[in-house]
Amino acid sequence: METTIKKYNKRIILLSILIPLVVAVLFGVKINVSLPVFLPPIYASINAFTAVLLIVAFWAIKNKKVELHKKLMKSAIVFSILFLVLYVVYHMTSNSTKFGGEGSLKTIYFIILISHIILSIVVIPFVLITFVRAITNNIRLHKQIAKITFPLWLYVTISGVIVYLMIAPYY
Repeated sequence: METTIKKYNKRIILLSILIPLVVAVLFGVKINVSLPVFLPPIYASINAFTAVLLIVAFWAIKNKKVELHKKLMKSAIVFSILFLVLYVVYHMTSNSTKFGGEGSLKTIYFIILISHIILSIVVIPFVLITFVRAITNNIRLHKQIAKITFPLWLYVTISGVIVYLMIAPYY
């Protein structure tokens, strides 16, 4: 068991470093391709759906529906990965949109955006550790970290939707 946990810990550390680095590098890559669809409302919808999955998964576990909880959490991870892929593809194929609001609205936008970006990086190891503790059946430690992971992840998904809604008029 100890060997398995060490193996997972190395992978968690590696992924927690590689994912943000790869995303940052890919943001600098521009591909001159015109996509057949406008991705921001699609990936914002995926973020919103992920938030719903997280809330329903929380409800499921509070109501002792463990198998439903497992399926919902795995789905939330898949949808978060899908969001990230589409988000990166959009930024590789499109120029960034500048927020056009002014005054306090601009301040609020940037506070939400910056907290969203920072926490989207911070939440990666939390999600991975929480998931590993679940699949290795370390439920006591899973519950402990899930109490931190859930609100962080939920904030990231909801703040992503808010950022999209605030910048949508300027696309």
